[in-house]
Amino acid sequence: MAKRIFIVDDSKIVRRLLRTYLENRLESIVCSEAVDGLDAIQRVTEIEPDLIVLDLSMPMMNGLEAASVLHDMMPRVPIILYTLHKDIVSDKRANTVGIRAVVSKMDQIDVLLAEVQNFVGEGRTAPA
Repeated sequence: MAKRIFIVDDSKIVRRLLRTYLENRLESIVCSEAVDGLDAIQRVTEIEPDLIVLDLSMPMMNGLEAASVLHDMMPRVPIILYTLHKDIVSDKRANTVGIRAVVSKMDQIDVLLAEVQNFVGEGRTAPA
């Protein structure tokens, strides 16, 4: 059964790059996208994701605020915060709002891939 990953980022380029990368590297992955926290909250129940990859700095509602609401709506769905601002988010604050991992956009993309694999149980990668 395909795993559903919900990518929430205000940058269209980041969303498309993540979607392409994850769908090409992992078997049985289907990605959906939202442009900000409010969009994610409005769409999350129709998408029913297995994992949410969420940016921190977005208009309308930042990632911490969105994570709190998303976690309340779907407490079993892991949330990965994928951000340029990892240094300003403490692990304690992230855990408080339901974030299970924080990954810097400055890290190699494989760091995010490893976290995604960890949470969706997808250990095999498709050929590059």
